[in-house]
Amino acid sequence: MTEAPAGTAPPAPAGPVPAGPAQAAPAQAPAVLARAGRVLRRLAAMAATLLVTSFLVFSSLYLAPGDPVSFLVRGRSPGPEQLAELRHQYGFDQPFLLRYWHWLEGVVQGDFGRSHLFHQDVSAVIWSRLPSSLLLVTTAALIIAVVGVGAGIVGALRRGTRTDRTLMLLVTIGAAAPAFVVALLLRSLLGVRLGWFPTIGNGSGVLDRLHHVVLPAIALAVTFTALVTRVTRSAMLDELRREHVEVALSRGTPRRTVIRRHVLRNALGPIVTVSALLVSGMLVSTAIVETAFGMSGVGSLLVQSVDQLDFQVVQAIVLLVVAAFVVVNALVDLLQPLIDPRTAAGGSAR
Repeated sequence: MTEAPAGTAPPAPAGPVPAGPAQAAPAQAPAVLARAGRVLRRLAAMAATLLVTSFLVFSSLYLAPGDPVSFLVRGRSPGPEQLAELRHQYGFDQPFLLRYWHWLEGVVQGDFGRSHLFHQDVSAVIWSRLPSSLLLVTTAALIIAVVGVGAGIVGALRRGTRTDRTLMLLVTIGAAAPAFVVALLLRSLLGVRLGWFPTIGNGSGVLDRLHHVVLPAIALAVTFTALVTRVTRSAMLDELRREHVEVALSRGTPRRTVIRRHVLRNALGPIVTVSALLVSGMLVSTAIVETAFGMSGVGSLLVQSVDQLDFQVVQAIVLLVVAAFVVVNALVDLLQPLIDPRTAAGGSAR
């Protein structure tokens, strides 16, 4: 080996030079900008969706046949002067777009108008009913998460066995059973005949409220639990067929470890996505369950307001339900790369 002549620089090492901290930081900048752009796009889409929804919800009052003022004077025969005064009081004598703009300004500030049925602010009426509905939805969501995901995992791991066939039969029945039918069966069997649970009302106090919410939560969760079970089983089976799972098992890795690290973790993406969307959709189904069990919640308030033509309350509830659905959908989409990094890799590849 010859030595380099004195005064000459040593030759540069062959191969790529390892990147230092100064080189790694610029490489991460595009990924950060891509994530920030993705968040901004989702927020812009969410705002646009809510704006369009608010316009449709506000327009629904004027799509109903008849004069909107006639809904305010049912059972009475006011004169022309009184009708004109009501139109001026509620802004019906203003242009449509101007009324929508004033209503939207109030909605942004939490003011949905005044209920003609309860003679209170709509926000106060809904706020007084909201805790009962949130307790019902939360309890049902826990049932869906525990029972639905657990049953789906058991069905996938015991595919083709009697246990799997029994679970699939129950899932088929549960998915086809309407919520009001399940509610009536639960009331008749567990409430009236056995007397294990109360069948009407919200209850008072923490423990009594939890006791009252058990049957409504089960009735609300049955159909959604069946759907989550199917999604979980299907996602688990897809992951069990992956080549890396078979390789890990063939190398002697404990089956429990493979299921936890490779199968369940990779299957969480579709499971969480579907479960979150179903939970946000349960707000609509609460109307049936709360009415069946005589609960004083937002769902029963919606039914009562529709029956009594209290459009301000109906508009507020519909807008809140759509907002909850849109927000949950956006959050799931933003959290999806954290749940399943493969989606982030696929997005960056595109």
